Amino acid sequence: MLAAMEKEIELQKDYIQGPLETIYLGGGTPSLIPIPILESLFHKIRSGFQIIPEAEITLETNPDDIDQAALASWKELGINRLSIGIQSFVDEDLQWMNRAHHAQQALDSIRLAKQAGFDNLTIDLIYGTPTLSDEAWKQNVDIAIAAGITHLSCYALTVEPKTGLEKMIEKKELEAVDPEKQARHFSLLMQWMEDAGFEHYEISNFALPGHRSKHNSSYWSGKKYLGIGPSAHSFNGHSRQWNIANNSLYIQGLEKNNLLFELETLTEEQQLNEYIMTALRTIEGISLNRVSTTWGAYKCEQLLLEATKFIARGDAYLAADFLILTKSGRLLADGIASDLFFLSNEN
Repeated sequence: MLAAMEKEIELQKDYIQGPLETIYLGGGTPSLIPIPILESLFHKIRSGFQIIPEAEITLETNPDDIDQAALASWKELGINRLSIGIQSFVDEDLQWMNRAHHAQQALDSIRLAKQAGFDNLTIDLIYGTPTLSDEAWKQNVDIAIAAGITHLSCYALTVEPKTGLEKMIEKKELEAVDPEKQARHFSLLMQWMEDAGFEHYEISNFALPGHRSKHNSSYWSGKKYLGIGPSAHSFNGHSRQWNIANNSLYIQGLEKNNLLFELETLTEEQQLNEYIMTALRTIEGISLNRVSTTWGAYKCEQLLLEATKFIARGDAYLAADFLILTKSGRLLADGIASDLFFLSNEN
């Protein structure tokens, strides 16, 4: 797999023009990768791409993978930001989610990371689980803030089709997810984070000033990006491609210098819809000037006309040149974006 990924880096080194601003090791549990393999991977990246000196380099990790030796090695590799999949500081909740770590490990992982010099930390928390009361949710958020994290990503628990979780809920072995509870937890979260001085800069993300995720922000602002590995997605501004998901076929293809992927060239309307979807999730909102300049004044007028109903009911507002969601609108972001999409048969 390492040899295949290094071959892909070599084949794709011209996909992005200009130096790399961010590197993100995620999409699984890269903290389990042995240090020598990570060293080889970073050597290949640095030989294939120019990287700006202040690049944000993030590693996703679980609390139970963090110890002093690993932290020191990651630091030496140039990793300067950790994303820790804590999910909860409540043992009952962690057990319900079948997580490998416990609450004390979660706290210890933050402490050890900070001691090792990782001041740029983000953690994930899950809300809306059947075992998580409003009081326990407040406890989770308070602990995260008190621990000194600079960035928080929070997600409502989703039950994916054909998963063990879905089957257990269907058999009534586990309590079903309550959408009203999830909405309440999200509303409470927005207020708590605002009170603590965090920017709610994207629907699921909160950061202290100056600590937004540069990598994730590049997705939401439509920048080009390159994904390496099975299932990885790449985007060059006009087309999107995603690698084959099958590990064996991915490796076999690259052994023959052949990257197996699917390609989708985006129409102008698809590009506009993607901009609407991503920009609406951010604190800045949709730039009407950008819509008018890039896709035409008519599209901008139609967008504003469609947005009128959301403005009237208090789910969105206009600030200078931007269409921005209110707190109530953030609860309905996906639905509002969908209503604002342009259909392919429109002029």
